[in-house]
Amino acid sequence: MQNEHPNQFALLKQRRFAPFFWTQFSGAANDNLFKFAFTVMVTYQLSVSWLPPAMAGLAIGALFILPFLLFSATSGQLTDKFEKTQMIRFVKNLEIVIMLIAAWGFTSSNVNVQVPVLLGCTFLMGLHSTLFGPVKFAYLPQALSERELTGGNGMVEMGTFVAILLGQVVGGLLVAIPSVGPQYVAIGCVVLALLGRAVSQFIPTAPATDPGLKINWNPLTETWRNLKLAHENIVVFRSMLGISWMWFFGAVFLSQFPSFAKEVLHGDAQVASLLLVVFSIGIATGSLLCEVLSKRHVEIGLVPFGAIGMSVFAIDLYFASRSLPASGVMGVSAFMSQPAHWRVLADLALLSLFAGLYSVPMYALIQLRSQATHRARIIAANNILNALFMIMSSILAGALLKAAFTIPQIFLFVGIANAIVAAYIFLLVPEYLLRFVAWIMSRLVYRFKVTRDEHIPLEGAAILTCNHVSYVDAVLLMAASPRPIYFVMDYRIFKQPVLGALFKLAKAIPIAPRSEDPAAYEAAFEAAAKVLRDGDLLAIFPEGGITKDGTLQPFKGGIMKILGNAERDGVTAPVIPMALTNLWGSYFSRIEKDGAMVRPFRRGVFSRVGLNVGAALQPAQVQTDTLHARVAALLNQ
Repeated sequence: MQNEHPNQFALLKQRRFAPFFWTQFSGAANDNLFKFAFTVMVTYQLSVSWLPPAMAGLAIGALFILPFLLFSATSGQLTDKFEKTQMIRFVKNLEIVIMLIAAWGFTSSNVNVQVPVLLGCTFLMGLHSTLFGPVKFAYLPQALSERELTGGNGMVEMGTFVAILLGQVVGGLLVAIPSVGPQYVAIGCVVLALLGRAVSQFIPTAPATDPGLKINWNPLTETWRNLKLAHENIVVFRSMLGISWMWFFGAVFLSQFPSFAKEVLHGDAQVASLLLVVFSIGIATGSLLCEVLSKRHVEIGLVPFGAIGMSVFAIDLYFASRSLPASGVMGVSAFMSQPAHWRVLADLALLSLFAGLYSVPMYALIQLRSQATHRARIIAANNILNALFMIMSSILAGALLKAAFTIPQIFLFVGIANAIVAAYIFLLVPEYLLRFVAWIMSRLVYRFKVTRDEHIPLEGAAILTCNHVSYVDAVLLMAASPRPIYFVMDYRIFKQPVLGALFKLAKAIPIAPRSEDPAAYEAAFEAAAKVLRDGDLLAIFPEGGITKDGTLQPFKGGIMKILGNAERDGVTAPVIPMALTNLWGSYFSRIEKDGAMVRPFRRGVFSRVGLNVGAALQPAQVQTDTLHARVAALLNQ
């Protein structure tokens, strides 16, 4: 992997990212320039008896999304089988051909030829996007490190929404030019396609991940196979459902903007465009914030945070818009002159910002946790689910409108539904909730700094060993690791009212002294051995109890027993020494005189604490004394 860079914007100077970014940006812009210009033409400029204006937007949207249902499974296989840069250039070549056909359609003077040709191109541009989707998300994990993946996804998400916005604005402006508008649209589409193909020439090679794959051309059986493949990793599969729900949620708002602007806000077409601008800027901002808030890791603790914000501001949008006074149709300046509308725009901006915080970590998690040889097919399956959920959102919105729901009531319904769905997902996949708690603890309760976290392995079995300073040591270690950790912990901690429930949710392994409960003692070590056999991270506090005076206590022999069991199972698990610093004396630590958790402001809020991570020790190097010395040295750094 190439050298990492200070932030996500620095990636735009790197050949491994910049040409790819601008290639996908041009494609998204072209999709939307073409679709929006065509929609405006059919709605306002052409008279087609078999395609009334009221149906034009629906027909164009349906034709564009249909290829996602038909060909996503095939496109995922092609992406896994072939070198990804070749796939990208093939897709961009296809885009040029489609746009040349579209240019003929736009410039034709025969409406009976023009509209069918452009409808066909709509379907073909949907196919273009279907082929590009798996490549887009499968390329990033090959080009970026784990620490760059969240920022890279944030940049792509931001770029996509900015491109959508610019494409629609430019398409609307060009097609409205009297007499020559369609010709300008034709030129714009072809030029964008040519620019995208030219930039794609500079994308570095990304080798095929499964070149021996035999293509299954049956989309139904392959879609089912891909969903089963994704379901083998339950966290990945439920993350796919979470992303699809976000598209369901967003599609409800995007589809209702024109009616919301006209019927509720009493605004004209420019006000509807303003809503789209605010929504797009919110998504882009939230996407870019992910890297800052995650400290450059794949931080799925942001997902519950995003879900909470989505519900809060969707519900507040209902209250902000339900009782606006009736008025004549307003332009943007008149609309903005009324303070009541500022709250509407703020709610819209914030709910979309939190949607960005919600979606980017999920995409990064799917890329990171999916098996490399199947990654594109899993992403293709995700695209199919996204399309199905967007179709269901349209059906639901239509049904609610038919049932006499107002648009603000639909927003309220979706906001409440989002809270219920999010709670359900987080209970099914507690890792999200646990990471959220860890994120809160490491950002809002403490100022937590991790030093040399590159020593925490991104894959394979390993044993993390750390000094035991407080009741939240495990929570802080969770925050430091991009991977789930299974903890071996004193059984008495599980009796704490809140923390005990949290650690049970984390599937921590309770251990009791052999003298108290020999069966539980042996069961704990067998459970620890299974964690290592499964290739996961195991954490142990070798002192056997929380320090009462802040000093490092002698290490017990449990670590040697764990290593012995790993050797018995044929597992080589390196040992990673760690040291929590400046944590003793805080609210969650145990002090001889006071006990723990009895004086909330003993150290004040936002106390600065740290975690120093040492280089891995191979099992043959580990003895309790040498490990104790390594942790002691890290404590003094």
